[in-house]
Amino acid sequence: MSRDEQAPEERSPLAGGCVLVAVGGGAGAAVFAASTEAGILAVWAVGVAAVWWSARRPVSDSSATPPPPSGATVYAGETGEIERVREGPGEGLLILYPVREETTRD
Repeated sequence: MSRDEQAPEERSPLAGGCVLVAVGGGAGAAVFAASTEAGILAVWAVGVAAVWWSARRPVSDSSATPPPPSGATVYAGETGEIERVREGPGEGLLILYPVREETTRD
């Protein structure tokens, strides 16, 4: 297999980020060397732009509640029966656990 027939190498996003940091650092150093006030103003401008860009990005739906399943909807109802009774932490406190039943409605 010759070199031309080999699969192309995958590019690393980390390498691109390193290049951007190096170029940005060089530009920032040049601005600070020219004028300290201009360098401080440039840092503020980059910070404001970064916050604005971050606020404008759409939010991912990965943490959203999934939609309800299609089809019949399940409802839980309580019957008049008690499944069990437990004494609570206080004096005279009882915790009642009612029997629940699930019904479906289309």
